[in-house]
Amino acid sequence: MPPSSRASAQPGKTGSRAASAHSRFQSLDMLATLVAVVASDGAVLYANAALEDALGMSRRSIAGAFLQDCFTDPQLLQNALSGARGNEFAALRYDAWLKRVTHEPLPVHVVVAQTETLGEVIVELLPLEQQTRQEREERLIDQAQANKELIRNLAHEIKNPLGGIRGAAQLLELELDNKQLTEYTQVIIHEADRLQSLVDRLLAPHRRPHVVGDVNIHEVCERVRSLIVAEFPKGLRVVRDYDTSIPEFRGDREQLIQAVLNIAHNAAQALIERIASGDAQITFKTRVGRQVTFGKQRYRLALELHVIDNGPGVPDSIKDRIFFPLVSGRDGGSGLGLTLAQTFVQQHHGLIECESAPGQTDFKLLIPLP
Repeated sequence: MPPSSRASAQPGKTGSRAASAHSRFQSLDMLATLVAVVASDGAVLYANAALEDALGMSRRSIAGAFLQDCFTDPQLLQNALSGARGNEFAALRYDAWLKRVTHEPLPVHVVVAQTETLGEVIVELLPLEQQTRQEREERLIDQAQANKELIRNLAHEIKNPLGGIRGAAQLLELELDNKQLTEYTQVIIHEADRLQSLVDRLLAPHRRPHVVGDVNIHEVCERVRSLIVAEFPKGLRVVRDYDTSIPEFRGDREQLIQAVLNIAHNAAQALIERIASGDAQITFKTRVGRQVTFGKQRYRLALELHVIDNGPGVPDSIKDRIFFPLVSGRDGGSGLGLTLAQTFVQQHHGLIECESAPGQTDFKLLIPLP
C-alpha cells in the first residue's frame, strides 16, 4: 500500500531538498541496509535501492511521501521524529512492521538518528530475518579467521617435536639387536608420518599461492561430478541444474574444484546407505543472485552454487560446528574437508552456508560476480 503524499503542499521546497539529498546520500545505495533520509516531519528526501526493493516501489513514488505511512503503526515513527526535532536523543531504536506492496509486512528493527544538517533525519531499517542472517555470517567469518590462526599455530607446534620423535625412532631402530623389536619403532615412524600428513593438510591452504584466472563454474562442477561418479559408479545419481548464463569470473580454479569436491564427497559419504539401496542423489544447482548481501557487503550479482543431497542430514549435535576443524559427522572422517572448503571460498570473498534437514542437505556457495 503506497504511502500518502501530504508533503505535496510544498512541492518546490521538498523537491529542491530531495535533489540536494540525492547528491549527498547517493552512496547509501551501496548498503544492504534499508535507509531513508527524511525531513523532520517524515517526508522522504532520499530512499536507497535496498528500501526500494523492500517496499516494492520506485524511488520516484517514495520521494516526497511520508515514511511513517509505510508502517503498520505510523505513530511510532511519528513519535521518534518528534523526539529528534526536540533533540531528545542522538539515536533511537525500536521494532516495527514495514508495509509492502506485494508482500506481507516485514518485521524490522528501526534506528532513527539525526544527520549533521538541521531538519534531516536518517531512518535505518534492519529486517529482523536479515539481521539474524548477518549475525550468523559474521560468526562464520570470525570463526573461519580464528580457525585459520588456530590451525597455523597448532600445526607449527606439532611439526617440530614430531620430526624429533620420528628421528629418534629411526636412530633407535638402528641400535636394536633384536629385529623383532623394530616392529615397535616402525609403529612410531608410521604414526609420526600419519600425523605429519595431517599437519601438511592443515597448512596446505595457507602455503599454496592463490593462482587467479578465468573460472567457468560449470567446468568446476563437471570436474567434480566426474570424480564423484568414478568413485561411486552405482546407486548414486548426480543431477545437473545449471544456469548457463552465469559469466566467468576471476578466481583460483583448483581451489574451487577442491572446495566443491570436499562438499560433494562429504555428501556421498553421508549417502552410503541410500547408495546401497540405489536411490541416492546429489544435485549441482547454479543460479545468479541479484542484490545479494553476505559478509557485511551487498553485491549486485553473486554466484549461488548449491550442492544438495537426499541424505539423513547433518546431526544436530554438530550442526553449528560443521566448519570447525577436526569436527566430523562420521567415523574415520578427518573433519578437515568443510574447513578447507570454507577457507578456499572465503579467499574468493565468498561464503558457504548450510541448511540441513532429514532428506535434504543444501550447501550453498556464494561468490561475488563481476
